[in-house]
Order: sequence, then structure tokens, then C-alpha cells
Amino acid sequence: MKSVVKKKAPWYVAGLHFECLCCGRCCSGPGAGYIWVTRPEIEFIADFLKIPLGQSRREYLRRVGLRTTIIEQPLTRDCWFLQLTDGQRKCAIYPVRPNQCRTWPFWSSNLTSQKAWNEAAQKCPGINRGGLYTLEQIRKLKSQKQWWQNVQPASSSKG
Repeated sequence: MKSVVKKKAPWYVAGLHFECLCCGRCCSGPGAGYIWVTRPEIEFIADFLKIPLGQSRREYLRRVGLRTTIIEQPLTRDCWFLQLTDGQRKCAIYPVRPNQCRTWPFWSSNLTSQKAWNEAAQKCPGINRGGLYTLEQIRKLKSQKQWWQNVQPASSSKG
């Protein structure tokens, strides 16, 4: 008879509270970071900005090894697309923002422990407030890879 090994439930088994306050802190420095984008996301961004794909790559992206990241503002280290609009810092590409942005704050690095979660909360005022995300919702977000599965770019931005 095989013995069944049960996985220990994560510390957040009862769920976590989060409400995006649209403050832009998750998109801002001072530390440098990477905003990883996939090929389909790059196409969505170019289509959304109504610019050729090549122009989008030259102006807003850079290669790091085999991956591509959105560039940051040189002085602030803010994501290039975090723009001041009507007195608020907002994402200029919010409808087509990368998966990395969509899954904040439910990143593995923030979920390793309650301490890591609360450290992330020091930067993000939406953590530990607002609606409850269940364990199942968190697992789904953590494993999400292709938010665009049922969406197609508006046009073909070859360039």
C-alpha cells in the first residue's frame, strides 16, 4: 500500500486581503527591477499604442539575456509606462499591462511567508485591506501565464 504524503497548506490558507488603490507604488523605484513581457504582450502593447512593433521594441523595451523587459525611467527607476495623468500616477498601458503586473501582489516572493507579505505591504498600501482573495483565487493568479487567451490584438503590428 502506498503512503500518501500530504502537502502542508500554505500560511495563507484562509486567504489574503488586497485592494488595488491605483497608487503606482508597485510600478515605481527606487530600486531597479524587471518588468518581464512576452512576445504576445509586446504585440498587445504596440497595438494599444498604435505604433509599429519595431518602434515599440526600440523605444520601450530592452533585452536581458533571453528575456525582454520594459525600460524604466533613468532617474526614478519607475516603469516607463507609469505616467502622471490628471495629477495621479497611472499606467499608460493598463488594459494590456503584462501578466507580471496583473498578478501583483500575489507573487511567489511575496507569498513565501507572512513576513514577506507584510514587507510587501510596507510599499503597497492595498495589501491587507479590501476584498478577500481565497486560496483558490491566489493559486489561480500565481499560475496565470496567458491572460490574453481569449483576446486577439486589434491589428497586426509588424515592424
